[in-house]
Amino acid sequence: MNIGKRKNENKMKKLLFIALSISACCLYSQNKTIKGRVITNNLETMPFVSISINDTIEVGKTDLNSFFQVDIPISEKKISFESVGLYPTTIEFESKCDKIEVVMMLSGARESISLRRAERQRRKRYKKLPEIHKQAFDKGIFETKCACYDRKFESFYLQEN
Repeated sequence: MNIGKRKNENKMKKLLFIALSISACCLYSQNKTIKGRVITNNLETMPFVSISINDTIEVGKTDLNSFFQVDIPISEKKISFESVGLYPTTIEFESKCDKIEVVMMLSGARESISLRRAERQRRKRYKKLPEIHKQAFDKGIFETKCACYDRKFESFYLQEN
């Protein structure tokens, strides 16, 4: 009789262990849905912008009207956007942020100017992005007046001192 009880107890322990393991895995693999839109600094929509996390894992692309919806791990706080003709953009968003609307800057060939001058011009355009975001809101392109993320200027050519 004791042997039968032990077998049942062992089975129960195994089942409990399996249930707890599955629960723990599910907790660590929770995802968050992020929705949003990507436009250029000229207020133009941008279809097929690549959206990635960890600089390598593509999680989605914008649709023909530049809207997107991606599922990312709940622990992830940075998203990168890349497309031909645009400067890559990485943003760090707040945990409560679930709508991300991004203004990306158009890139262009500047063959006759120095890298230092090109970087200064790009920084100048970068500083206007919050104003462009507000214009997009005023015109009904964006749904939020201000961005709920932090975005830092990334120097591509020059070393920051």
